[in-house]
Amino acid sequence: MTERIEGHGGELALAALRAHGVREMFTLSGGHVFPLYDAAHGSDFPIYDVRHEQSAVFAAEAVAKLQRRPGLAVLTAGPGVTNGISGMTSAFFNASPVLVLGGRAPAFRWGSGSLQEMDHLPLVAPVTKHAETVFSTDDIPRAVDAALTAALTPHRGPAFLDFPLETVFSISEAELPTVTGVGPVEPDPEEVGRAALLIAAAQRPVIIAGSDVYAGDAVAALREAAEALQVPVFTNGMGRGSLPPEHPLAFAKARRAALSGADVVVVVGTPLDFRLSFGDFGDAKVVHIVDAPSQRAGHVQPAAAPAGDLRLILSALADHSGDRADHTDWIADLRVAEDAARARDAAEMAAETDPIRPARIYGELRRVLARDAVTIGDGGDFVSYAGRYLEPAQPGTWLDPGPYGCLGTGMGYAMGARVSHPDRQICVLMGDGAAGFSLMDVESLVRQKLPVVIVVGNNGIWGLEKHPMRAMYGYDVAADLQPELRYDTVVSALGGAGETVAKAADLGPALQRAFDSGVPYLVNVLTDPTDAYPRSSNLA
Repeated sequence: MTERIEGHGGELALAALRAHGVREMFTLSGGHVFPLYDAAHGSDFPIYDVRHEQSAVFAAEAVAKLQRRPGLAVLTAGPGVTNGISGMTSAFFNASPVLVLGGRAPAFRWGSGSLQEMDHLPLVAPVTKHAETVFSTDDIPRAVDAALTAALTPHRGPAFLDFPLETVFSISEAELPTVTGVGPVEPDPEEVGRAALLIAAAQRPVIIAGSDVYAGDAVAALREAAEALQVPVFTNGMGRGSLPPEHPLAFAKARRAALSGADVVVVVGTPLDFRLSFGDFGDAKVVHIVDAPSQRAGHVQPAAAPAGDLRLILSALADHSGDRADHTDWIADLRVAEDAARARDAAEMAAETDPIRPARIYGELRRVLARDAVTIGDGGDFVSYAGRYLEPAQPGTWLDPGPYGCLGTGMGYAMGARVSHPDRQICVLMGDGAAGFSLMDVESLVRQKLPVVIVVGNNGIWGLEKHPMRAMYGYDVAADLQPELRYDTVVSALGGAGETVAKAADLGPALQRAFDSGVPYLVNVLTDPTDAYPRSSNLA
């Protein structure tokens, strides 16, 4: 039996949101969306507010990524929505099911010059799966249901709705749609079989597992497939931790040896983009496994490309009953390379140099981070080191900006992570450049009693730009920041705490104090500006 509800537009929207499992709202206050606040306040629905709208969207995205359910951001009209577009775009690139509800100037005065009057849809439509203006109050539950269904349908992504002022403030009666959920996308069994034969027959296969493995709840199926076929596994994005570091098929340091020597590379749940050499692995055949046909690469021709529910595909690979090549020697060779790289990394993470090398920070962090700690990367050069030296032990414990590479995610992600996991360590790894984008939202964390630890790698430069520009031109411009700036005193002024660390020997005790503090705490580490993460250009 269909349920009918009566209320103003905010109450109708909230009823539909609750039906889809939305449990909190991230926002920055604005009059256009007051009815949504009224509905939340009247029903003990948590509201978390921020100092910049992009943080609200990033917080909603953190919830969506970590909990694999919709996250909600509510933004006021005009600049509220436009300030959130970078967050929506990140969610689009990251396939995060975020719903953004926007206010909108009144329709009955449209064109007269109302406050913050603009049509948001042409701006947000290219970076959302569903974008709609809801003109009728009684249509709000239907629109919320449609938007969330689109956001949750693989390939997942953000959705946007805005409500003219009179729509959301008016009272009406409406039917609450029945939530049926999103069914699995059935893969083509012939394409899955083709992939299984290629992997099983390969002499030197490699699996690279990405964020959609976690988002699609396919971690267990990935392990089953890897173990059944005895294939070494590397990970990126939220695929990190799918196999714990101690698993005999888990690799992180031997990627170059693996990709240069592999005859079949199996990429699961991540695009063939700049992070994976655009899918060019020399003579190796590529198997690209994706959660929806739209995600098949158009710039390369894989040997097989199964598309559909990743659990079904990976389970089918695990159940492959045909002949299988012996990969024992291949795995042993990669383990030798892995162990050698680990030994080199261990030496770097123990470096006693002053100024402090970034690797030493991560050596100390490895000692204090719990296995279930959520680590958040917000930065360029400094966070690149995190990807190398930190090895998540569990899935769903790593957040970074993803392929869009947007700085400023840190405080929003931290808020969403703390709301998602009240009892875990939450650690934000932030470059001093990235600190300029969102550090003011420490005030939001302090005010709402959401403690996190922030570690700033402070080298006084834009590291990803200064060193390459000098290499290309012999000089650099617009690449310097104030050296030794006291970001910790900024956090203290906002109600948190912190300290500056200039000597490697002081790092461990400072980090321990941060995690013991129970407040937002920033450890401002003065790092060596000449120490640059080695990389080739990602601009192509």
